[in-house]
Amino acid sequence: MDGAHDMGGAKGFGPVVPEPNEPVFHGDWERRAFALTVAMARPGGWNIDMSRFARENRPPEDYLSKSYFQIWLAGLETLMIERGLVTREEIEAGKVLSAPKPGVKPVAPNEITPAIRRGGPTEREAKAPAMFAVGDTVRMKDIHPVTHTRLPQYVRGHLGTIELNHGCHVFPDTNSLGQGEDPQWLYTVRFDGPELWGKDADPTLSVSVDAWESYLERV
Repeated sequence: MDGAHDMGGAKGFGPVVPEPNEPVFHGDWERRAFALTVAMARPGGWNIDMSRFARENRPPEDYLSKSYFQIWLAGLETLMIERGLVTREEIEAGKVLSAPKPGVKPVAPNEITPAIRRGGPTEREAKAPAMFAVGDTVRMKDIHPVTHTRLPQYVRGHLGTIELNHGCHVFPDTNSLGQGEDPQWLYTVRFDGPELWGKDADPTLSVSVDAWESYLERV
């Protein structure tokens, strides 16, 4: 979707300043927010793309006022409320106010770390040959879906060159809506700076974006 989360290529946010030797988590609460999001996916029945959509589908003033893991926590609250696992009143009170949803199997604490380490592979068997090859010039479709997509706004409508073919992977746009995995070929597409930002851009600059096949058009 088009939202405040899609900040690539946007002006007005200043330079990216990396933190030297940045830790994975800046506080124990961030570690817990990450673990809870992973753990609750099983009883909640959501997938990684649904989880991402819950984090990005927020008003700009809300999204931009939160830190990274505050957004994770807000997304988790949304997912749990939507599925009747908690109520808004319980979140605000910080305690249980009603009986738990029947039929929900809790996740034991000792199951969390193995689940995180296993991850969730998204590669799937190909059902059809790839439409594009490394070296092909392609145009990114100029689409503006109101739901989740991994196609950044700043590359839409622009020409790029395919660098890599990563095989078939779960398509996030349909997976986030519970409409099936719809596996598609996934490519890395390279864009030259002047193509994205005009003739005055640094000609030595290039940006690479991973893009699913249905995002691409032949030139």
